Amino acid sequence: MITVTAQHELPLARFTGDANPYGGGDPYADYRTADFPFTRHTDLADRRLGGAVVAANDEFFAQRENLLLPGRAEFVPEHFGHKGKVMDGWETRRRRGVSAEHPWPAAEDHDWALVRLGAPGVVRGIVVDTAHFRGNHPQAVSVEGTSVPGSPSPEEILGDDVKWTTLVPRTEVGGHAANGFAVPVEQRLTHLRVNQHPDGGIARLRVYGEAVPDPAWLAVLGTFDVVALENGGRAEDASDLFYSPAANTIRPGRSRRMDDGWETRRRRDTGNDWIRYRLAARSEIRAIEIDTAYLKGNAAGWASVSVRDGDDGDWTEILPRTRLQPDTGHRFVLPDPAVGTHARVDIFPDGGISRLRLFGSLTPEGTAALTARYQELGG
Repeated sequence: MITVTAQHELPLARFTGDANPYGGGDPYADYRTADFPFTRHTDLADRRLGGAVVAANDEFFAQRENLLLPGRAEFVPEHFGHKGKVMDGWETRRRRGVSAEHPWPAAEDHDWALVRLGAPGVVRGIVVDTAHFRGNHPQAVSVEGTSVPGSPSPEEILGDDVKWTTLVPRTEVGGHAANGFAVPVEQRLTHLRVNQHPDGGIARLRVYGEAVPDPAWLAVLGTFDVVALENGGRAEDASDLFYSPAANTIRPGRSRRMDDGWETRRRRDTGNDWIRYRLAARSEIRAIEIDTAYLKGNAAGWASVSVRDGDDGDWTEILPRTRLQPDTGHRFVLPDPAVGTHARVDIFPDGGISRLRLFGSLTPEGTAALTARYQELGG
């Protein structure tokens, strides 16, 4: 069963009930999913941003850390261990009641996992993926969020003085399905508590939203990458997403594989491909780095970079069309600082880049706008 509602309602897409037992062949052939508009945002819990599952009350059958692994869950039918079927997800033992007369779990019984977001921010949507949990998924889930500064321990986060906000109320979910929920809460969050009622297994958790950095931290840094995901930058649009997402180009660290960058399909016309970014806030850019790591026979031939000041401003080229080398980091110091709120990289004619870095600092206007938003969101 699936019910699809408007984007602002909860839940956005609802699956209920068991999936059919695995009958052989492609295990994803009967996987239930839907198109969730909020997935265009960044996964704030991504391990590559520093997300982690820092605690769980039970992980008897499968480890909590599996929740945030990149990629979709895998299923190996013949893989069994000394505790039973080995599942690629977080799975708890079956709950029991208090006596033979009351063998069933109480209504309030549940298991929980505590997630630290890699990039604190505003959550726009959550996917609780129960892939391959066909009859051993939770009956319902709920998700709460909180904001705790610094690097608190699990005990501190779970303390009585910490206030939690409901992001997803207790809602029935389906097995072997991507259960999606739009989140209307306008609050900067650092941690989530994922609850499964009363027990069961979840394969993956994705937390989509907008990173909101601490302006005081950026001020201390002075010069930083103003388009990086962890600093509040984001890829708004791109000409081609055939092989990989444009947001890969502003992830932390260097690319480690070809698919960890951005690659387009082969063009058969005289056009070119591009990505448009929104910067952390209005910034002054002083240096550019374009990396083509692991793109050897498919790197872009040339690239240019432009900036725009404001949503309706004109594009100004700050790096003219420049030849790129395969599997190489390219660094450019600008002759004069460039001010803008948006950036655009154009590649010619097609191919890919692995990373884009725009080094600079916030302007006074950018600092004021970011600080106001941070405070408004409870930071």
